[in-house]
Amino acid sequence: MRTIGLIGGMSWESSAEYYRLINQQVRDRLGPLRSARLLMYSVDFGPVEQAQHAGRWDQAAAILVDAALRLQAGGAECVVLCTNTMHKVAQQIQAAISVPFLHIADPTAQAAVDAGTLHVGLLGTAFTMEESFLKQRLAQRGLSVLVPDEQQRQAVHRIIYQELCVGLVSEASRRVYQQVIDTLQARGAQAIILGCTEIGLLLKPEHSPLPLLDTTALHARAAVAFALADDNSDSGSAPAP
Repeated sequence: MRTIGLIGGMSWESSAEYYRLINQQVRDRLGPLRSARLLMYSVDFGPVEQAQHAGRWDQAAAILVDAALRLQAGGAECVVLCTNTMHKVAQQIQAAISVPFLHIADPTAQAAVDAGTLHVGLLGTAFTMEESFLKQRLAQRGLSVLVPDEQQRQAVHRIIYQELCVGLVSEASRRVYQQVIDTLQARGAQAIILGCTEIGLLLKPEHSPLPLLDTTALHARAAVAFALADDNSDSGSAPAP
């Protein structure tokens, strides 16, 4: 089993989901007492968030490059960045390390293609919805990407930073997101990409009329696939200690 390196903390609420999902999937694949070999470097989100909103992306990139190098030095055999927004600096991170960087857009696009849902709505932070770093990579894999209008983008962004990143899940905010999904569906979206790793804390499949492509779950699954690609362990139950 290869060792997964996670850059977390942005926010730690979704990083905990990565840890849970990766370990659950390894257990399901290899047996009830099996768990993932992984390292996590959890950054302080405060300075990263300040750099984001001030447009100091090089400063934010430096924090994450440092984290990636620490993971690599610790034995990580891949790096998984547990946030959509900071994939804006994915190229800087990949350039600094010699192990694979597993990009969050790739398994998400593949899941959409596999499902035949090529027209997708994208929810995320304002950075993710308005800038090209994620949309372009999705488009390169054959997807047509729709984003909410400006007013709805502001609402989606506010809920992420003021509520979901601090662990608040509100029924009122869920209704806001559902209204946004209804609008995207009316514009032709066939599925909705949850393009922020916290949105899955708020929206579950039963809350949406359209299929949800949860980037957190898909990214975690890709990490497990990488980790177990060459694993020859018995997939049956492990003996009790």
